[in-house]
Amino acid sequence: MNSLAQFGVVGLGVMGKSLALNLSEKGIKVSVFNRHVTGSEENIAVNFVKEQSVKGAMNGFDDLKAFVTSLEKPRKILLMIQAGYAVDQQLEQLLPVLDRGDIIIDGGNSFYKDTNKRTKQLNEVGIHFVGTGISGGEEGARNGPSIMPGGDKDAYEKISSYLKLIAAKDKQGKSCVTYIGGEGAGHFVKMVHNGIEYAEMQILTEVYFLLRYYSLSSAEKIADLFSQWQHEGLNSYLLEITIDILRKKEDGDLLLDKILDKAAQKGTGGWSTTAAMDLGVPFSTVSEAVMARALSSFKSYRQKISSSYNSHSPTAHNLKDSLSDKIKNAYKAARIINHETGFHLLKEASAQYKWNLNLSEIARIWTNGCIIRSELMEQIATTFLKEDSIVLAPSFMKELIDAQKDFSQIVTIGLSNDIALPVLSSALNYYLGLKTLNSGANLIQAQRDYFGAHTYQRIDTPDKYFHTQWKN
Repeated sequence: MNSLAQFGVVGLGVMGKSLALNLSEKGIKVSVFNRHVTGSEENIAVNFVKEQSVKGAMNGFDDLKAFVTSLEKPRKILLMIQAGYAVDQQLEQLLPVLDRGDIIIDGGNSFYKDTNKRTKQLNEVGIHFVGTGISGGEEGARNGPSIMPGGDKDAYEKISSYLKLIAAKDKQGKSCVTYIGGEGAGHFVKMVHNGIEYAEMQILTEVYFLLRYYSLSSAEKIADLFSQWQHEGLNSYLLEITIDILRKKEDGDLLLDKILDKAAQKGTGGWSTTAAMDLGVPFSTVSEAVMARALSSFKSYRQKISSSYNSHSPTAHNLKDSLSDKIKNAYKAARIINHETGFHLLKEASAQYKWNLNLSEIARIWTNGCIIRSELMEQIATTFLKEDSIVLAPSFMKELIDAQKDFSQIVTIGLSNDIALPVLSSALNYYLGLKTLNSGANLIQAQRDYFGAHTYQRIDTPDKYFHTQWKN
């Protein structure tokens, strides 16, 4: 009987531990490694293995060479460590003890351009590199995440059976994992996933804030309304957890009201915004969500500003059915637009980087296991089998057209009552701008030509560029 482990996991933080247990409980023999730091990280891997009920299926190491030796060839090593310098440092330590043909899977939230670089560097020395996005948090990693591997396709084929075994399953029982594309495509797709996630969270926050501070609804009543939405085609993981949050009490009081309103972020939302700018793709819902978190972090400055300005209190309105329906329609429309921007970015990246991304497959593996799983995502996965645009699909076109009046009214109500709605309003602006045939951008081109001789195209001769001496 072969005593060597089939799979190795480096890094035993929350995600690394959960994935190692997921692999082990699926019958895969696993070796785990965690660095040894005297006084702070000692015997992490050994102690972790000792604590598990499944004996003999996992071995723990704090010696890197012994860890690598414990793995069958070609070695399959999953890195679950902090993105950035730590990954390069770990690769530098691993390379001398690896053999040609071994496979390294980076399962962290690495920047896709770093993954591009690492893929090329490791391929030069015969090591396969698979940059892999993994979504689902601790629960997903433990019970079945959504997995987005990119990079070397031959290497993916060698590890695909393991990934499919531990991944979440969609409604047809198919694993929520698929080969994404070359080099850093997997990490790019995960980055966009996180960007969509940022905006989805902010949209829910704005809807909650409207309901709580414009209609003066209680948290419990809002939770009941959101529960109703779950049965009206709007169910999602983020809506589910929001309902739980709105019902959580501490000493009889709503716990949410005791949490400081400073939202943190780890960078992937900002990365996706930067990537959109690099590719020239509008990404306003996500960029506004990122900026909303940044603004929230300036709590002391906001306190000073708030006390210096005479902000009027919003006029309280009872939550009538007509208002709740309008808010629901605004929520629905904003989410469609947010997903449109995310998938549009994927489409443009696929074209420019020649990744040949399968948008329907990407949406499919996001229908379970990941943070942005939802009924909407299931609809999008089906839509991309026939259409190449969310907003041009007949069903979504009808929803947006039907919701536009309510969407506009809700944004107007919020803004006129001093309630900031950065993502709802940016989604509405994106939608209005997208369907405007002739915009004011011709004035911008004239201005650019005036001060910088940047030239412009004419409606009557669009294939030529012109420059005008504008000063009479």
